[in-house]
Amino acid sequence: MLDLFADAEPWLEPLAPGAVILRRFALSRAAALFQGIDDVAAVAPFRHMVTPGGYTMSVAMTNCGELGWATNARGYLYSPVDPLTGQRWPQVPTALSELCHDAAVAAGYPDFQPDACLINRYAPGAKLSLHQDKDEANLAAPIVSVSLGLPAIFQFGGLRRQDPLKRLMLEHGDVVVWGGESRLFYHGIQPLKSGDHPEAGAFRYNLTFRQASNSE
Repeated sequence: MLDLFADAEPWLEPLAPGAVILRRFALSRAAALFQGIDDVAAVAPFRHMVTPGGYTMSVAMTNCGELGWATNARGYLYSPVDPLTGQRWPQVPTALSELCHDAAVAAGYPDFQPDACLINRYAPGAKLSLHQDKDEANLAAPIVSVSLGLPAIFQFGGLRRQDPLKRLMLEHGDVVVWGGESRLFYHGIQPLKSGDHPEAGAFRYNLTFRQASNSE
């Protein structure tokens, strides 16, 4: 467990070509990030989306930004409107956008300008199956993924589903950034184990920033 390094300064851990883990990078900003999540959820509540195949996802989700990730009977899409409320998604809170910018710069992607932030809430047993992030129009832009709350096992593979997987513990405050050669690598989260986090309670939260549109 990375708790052994609880008093350490943030550090960069190489993951793959174009991919790094910024350990503890978001730790000092956690309170502001949680407040931002609460502000978004007050306007666009968490919900369990249903896949085109009729499967109810175990992870609860909401979005903020110009575009939000959603599902419907035809597939996965980015939409400026929350299908639950019929309103535009909330703007990205300043604490979230600043953290994303700083993490992208630290990881070597200073020009990253995301227009979508997906917020996932994991309860014990929730998982995210192995998948590629390929619903975005701009696959040249990286992904910035922020972990808050309970720890989880992050799986990171290759361009093929059957490629070998790295399994890494992500803890509160860790940020994973990947792009370039690894932008389409398969990844996922193993079922969350029960726990009680001092700030997040029984949950893990994940912020995933993407550039979903073609805009430069």
